[in-house]
Amino acid sequence: MTLLDRLLDPFRGEAITIPPYDGAWKPNTLLETAAKVATLAQADNLARDGDGAVWLSGGPVLYRLAGRDVEPVAPFPSAITALAALPAGGLVVVLSDGGLLLRRGKESRDLREAFPAAVSATALFAGDDGTLLVAQGSAGLPATEWVPALMRKRRDGALWRLDLSGGKAERIADGLAFPTGLALDESGAPVVAEAFAHRLVALGGGRPRTVLDRIPGYPGKLSPARGGGWWLAVFAPRNRLIELVLREDRFRADMIATVPQDHWIAPALRSGESFLEPLQRGGVRTMGVRKPWAPARSYGLVARLDAQFRPVESLHSRADGRRHGAVCVLDLPESRLVAFKGAGEVVDILNREPQA
Repeated sequence: MTLLDRLLDPFRGEAITIPPYDGAWKPNTLLETAAKVATLAQADNLARDGDGAVWLSGGPVLYRLAGRDVEPVAPFPSAITALAALPAGGLVVVLSDGGLLLRRGKESRDLREAFPAAVSATALFAGDDGTLLVAQGSAGLPATEWVPALMRKRRDGALWRLDLSGGKAERIADGLAFPTGLALDESGAPVVAEAFAHRLVALGGGRPRTVLDRIPGYPGKLSPARGGGWWLAVFAPRNRLIELVLREDRFRADMIATVPQDHWIAPALRSGESFLEPLQRGGVRTMGVRKPWAPARSYGLVARLDAQFRPVESLHSRADGRRHGAVCVLDLPESRLVAFKGAGEVVDILNREPQA
């Protein structure tokens, strides 16, 4: 499809299309059959520090994962939206209210004053040079409000570089479509996952360079893969009904004004819990069964990318599954953990659940 075709399609009445689950994105049930490690409501933000401790968050609470036990460590005044373990030691904890805390042992320092205004971060990347890349989803909404940001078509995200020793932050990119994941390419340039644009872009040098586009969902956090490459968590799916609503500005404005947010025609981290939820034809249960290929508001998907950010393989929990809303992958020597904020679980995709 050419750029001209994309511009003219709305006037031609052409069908709305989304990228298919094909090739490296081919559906399977590998997330559904992965071994469960722990249950934690709103499980999110996995990180491992230099001492080998595995950290994760659930809402406003920081936890430590010890085997299959989830131990609460510290509560915070608002939801934790990102974690990063520093190469030199310490853990950075980001809060939805703009707090950015550096924890070393029993000491904690708030670095929010390094920014000219409150930054509700969605992702972090700790460099070996003592700097921290900070992704800001939206300048006007907290990181937890990604659904309202999408429905209002906000493109006011930014990327910041924070000097941890000097305590100064520099904005290095803005106008981003809700950045949710960070990585580095082979040249050391930042790579950003733009959730609302369904793509990954490299921001080194002059103009942004797309390294992966037409992702069949909303890309989230990026994390290093053992053996090279990256893991990408795709936290929600795309479907034609939602794409249509995003084109219809007046309908969307009426929906925002009159319908409770839980029942908007919008992607979600989990779905199927209420008969009031929007339903797309094909998603209707027949004799109590929901088809795995049904259009859905929620889905489970993580993908492994090579060093050039090309998809190599993917693992799925389909429309009829329960492990939806994958938000983070942590690749360890002994396990490969995935956190599902929608399902409220942490699983190990290197191992399978025992079959009955």
